[in-house]
Amino acid sequence: MAIYCIGDVQGCDEALQRLLEQIDFSPSRDTVYLLGDLVNRGPASVQVLRRCWAADGAILSLLGNHDLHLLAVAHGARKPSVRDTLAPVLQAPDRMVLLDWLRQQPLARTLEHGGQSMLMVHAGVLPQWDVAQTLALAQEVQMVLSSRDLPLFLRQMYGNAPDHWSYQLQGMDRWRIVVNALTRLRFCSAVGVMDFASTESATATPPGLLPWFEVPGRRSAGQLVAFGHWSTLGWLNRPDVLALDTGCVWGGCLSAVRFGNSLAERELLQVRCPQAQKPG
Repeated sequence: MAIYCIGDVQGCDEALQRLLEQIDFSPSRDTVYLLGDLVNRGPASVQVLRRCWAADGAILSLLGNHDLHLLAVAHGARKPSVRDTLAPVLQAPDRMVLLDWLRQQPLARTLEHGGQSMLMVHAGVLPQWDVAQTLALAQEVQMVLSSRDLPLFLRQMYGNAPDHWSYQLQGMDRWRIVVNALTRLRFCSAVGVMDFASTESATATPPGLLPWFEVPGRRSAGQLVAFGHWSTLGWLNRPDVLALDTGCVWGGCLSAVRFGNSLAERELLQVRCPQAQKPG
């Protein structure tokens, strides 16, 4: 049995197929964790969703911001963007099956392997949250996503406020900050005020901001966290941080990590990807 993490696919099913063939993935033997943004911008989002659904639990995913966008468009809570490539999903005869599978995917997961643990999110973790709280808050949102309140939630999900965590937050404000942190976060201040305007790499950090994983004293420090979302950051492999968005949709690579006997034993595997869209 092998365990893999794969970065942002974004509708690039041909690249995903080549990567799965390269790693010799077998649904009866192996487990793949996708770190969110399965869909959009690439040409074959519906094929990606069908592949994941057909794997019957051997491919597990997180929700990314593009996945939530698909759900919002499908439920009439948001208008499509001119850069969207979601029409084949929305027009598919198995649309309801695929969207129902997608809405059941969580915003955070943990993996226990070889006596170690890894937290998986699409984007980031606020400095005030430890692993247990991150999972609990993600579960709060997942319960709403799985409920009849989904359309109402999606209509109120968007917005940049509140931009920092408070234990007094309730209802939609609380859920919105959880969604924004786990699916959109790159930079924040030293006290956890989130910034959504900057998409630079960590080597070009804007003044007054820090990559979320560099905030001093963050409560998840020392815990291995795997994430995607940040193509300008690219591949980052540290004892406590594993970043796997290597810009497949922009003509970069689709990247997988195969874990050995422990989560510290990591092998990078990549396939080159044709450019589906230009950044900007």
